[in-house]
Formats: sequence, C-alpha cells, structure tokens
Amino acid sequence: MATSKSVLFVCLGNICRSPIGEAVFRKLATDEGVVSDVTQDDFQTYDFILCMDDSNLSDLNKKASKVKNSKAKIELLGSYDPQKQLIIKDPYYGSDQDFETVYEQCVRCCTAFLEAHS
Repeated sequence: MATSKSVLFVCLGNICRSPIGEAVFRKLATDEGVVSDVTQDDFQTYDFILCMDDSNLSDLNKKASKVKNSKAKIELLGSYDPQKQLIIKDPYYGSDQDFETVYEQCVRCCTAFLEAHS
C-alpha cells in the first residue's frame, strides 16, 4: 500500500492557476481513490509543493531555505507535463481560452504526477 502524500499548489496570487491545479488534482485523486485530504500549506507538512512558473519556484525555494526541517519537495507542476510545457502561464489578464489552456495543462500534469507517485 502506498504511503500518504500531501500536495500544495502555488502561483502568484493563488487565484487562477493554483486553484485550478488543486481542483483538477482533487478530482483526479478522488476518482483514483488516492486522496485522504489536502489541508495546510506548510513546508513542514507537505511532501510536495507544486508551483506554476519560475518566479513561484524561486520564491518558494527562498522561503523553504529559511524553514527549519522543511520536507516539501518543490517542483514546477509543468515538469510532469507529457507535452513538455514546463510553465503554466497566468490566464488572469487573458481570454477564456487561456483559462481552458491552464485547465488542460493541469489535467495532463496532475494525471502524470499521480501516475509517478501512486
């Protein structure tokens, strides 16, 4: 039986990409029966912190370096994309299609993440 893992999704304002990523991940994980809960956004609590772009990654790595006993593995969610689209671009000022693109990327990446870590 696989051990329990926790995941935190992060983007610049936590209003577009990370909530979409989290919602997609929760749905996929629930459908696969591999989710118990995702609760606190703490470097000492989460096994993985998946972010959306290089700026998020840099900020998180700086913060993690100041946290004693940080256990979270910080990665770009896009690093799991089978289509190799590493960055999930912020759709906030874009079109409806930009939000659809983020959704599609999150589905691909979360599916691959679950396959890699289940």
